[in-house]
Amino acid sequence: MRHALLIFLTFSFLSGAVPALAAPTVTEQVKQVVDQVVKIVSDPEMKKPAKEPQRRQQLKQSIATIFDYGEMAQRSLATHWKNRTPAEKKEFVSLFATLLENSYAGKIESYHNEKIVYLGETVDGQYAEVKSKVIAPKGDEYSLDYRLMNKGGKWLVYDVVIEGVSLVSNYRGQFNRIINSQGYPELVKKLKTKSEELKAP
Repeated sequence: MRHALLIFLTFSFLSGAVPALAAPTVTEQVKQVVDQVVKIVSDPEMKKPAKEPQRRQQLKQSIATIFDYGEMAQRSLATHWKNRTPAEKKEFVSLFATLLENSYAGKIESYHNEKIVYLGETVDGQYAEVKSKVIAPKGDEYSLDYRLMNKGGKWLVYDVVIEGVSLVSNYRGQFNRIINSQGYPELVKKLKTKSEELKAP
């Protein structure tokens, strides 16, 4: 009897009958990063002015784990991307990442006990969208949706939609106007200036 049970358990293990832990959903992956960010900005110790460099660095590290800056930069530059040299593309992605990191970090640092509610997700092949809303203590709320694509088995954000307005589309319109009226070098100059402004205390 014991021998038969041993054979059964061994076969069950080898055949995969033992249930494996389910992979986290797209929403769970987004929530994990958002929770990390909220934890950083909610920490009384990290709120101290002297901790700003450390706080910003931790925020950037958390954000970078799920934001695909390369994809976002390319989509924001749209048709102008193909005309750039490899060196220009590398520089632009770096500038765009710095702009987004500092802008996002600056806004999230104003967090004041807002509640984040996840409303659901949709997955279509390699693309997904996670819908959420942010509720302020006074009751005001706004929608905040994340658009992601699967790269190498990992879901990465390529766009954020706030109150129906796409971050990438917004940047695309601004970048396109600057390039068409003043040229690509002027866009790079403006991005460098803006990044320095956002870095300043």
